[in-house]
Amino acid sequence: MTEPNLQGNRPQKAIAYSRVLHLSHIIHQHIPRWDNDPSVEFSTVAQLETDGYYLRGFSLGEHSATHINAPNSFYPTGVGIDQYSAESLVVSAVVIDIRQQVSVNFDYALTSADISLWEQQYGNIPPESVVILYTGWQEKWQNPTAFLNKDSSGSLHFPGFSKEATEFLLTQRQISGIGIDTHGVDGGQDTTFASNRLVLEQAGIVLENLTNLDQLPAIGTTLIIGILRLQNGSGSPAAVIALIP
Repeated sequence: MTEPNLQGNRPQKAIAYSRVLHLSHIIHQHIPRWDNDPSVEFSTVAQLETDGYYLRGFSLGEHSATHINAPNSFYPTGVGIDQYSAESLVVSAVVIDIRQQVSVNFDYALTSADISLWEQQYGNIPPESVVILYTGWQEKWQNPTAFLNKDSSGSLHFPGFSKEATEFLLTQRQISGIGIDTHGVDGGQDTTFASNRLVLEQAGIVLENLTNLDQLPAIGTTLIIGILRLQNGSGSPAAVIALIP
């Protein structure tokens, strides 16, 4: 298994930006969650009136809210989220918009043909980029039932990356990761989590439940991915900041 960049030895670069944007949802007790995920809990520890300061405790799953996945969530020899270097969490991003396809088919999965069409307009996806898939699903976030879109048999229906598209991006474009505005980079119908496994096998970036993707340009954004350095964490809620040119 590939190790993440722990040495911080990539060449430094200047980042020019004109706008800063949150790509993370606000966390509250009623966010959409996988069925077996822990609930989101807040408990008041201290009150201004009685203690002179205000403090809460909180708990939630490592894969709840806007979050990043780690290799050990699928691979027993994979590293935890605490092993990702700070430098590996500052990345360039491109955005592929598939809202039109999703409006016709909620189970739509990005294809290599979609990537080819995007590249005809914007050029080849640069190496070490995170490829973000904008599906429009972020608009369903306030309705957990619609966001997970479970049918009567319990199957989930939301869009994602196809295995073949992810393989192409990793092998032919040498990307550093993928992200999406749904609950998973793998579509709801892919119970093998193929794209997750492919990217995390290389200790890449996997971001899920992103928001505000409608405000990002197709190219040029830099992401700063803030994590909780949970020891041996299978992932972490993430504060993802976009620096927009």
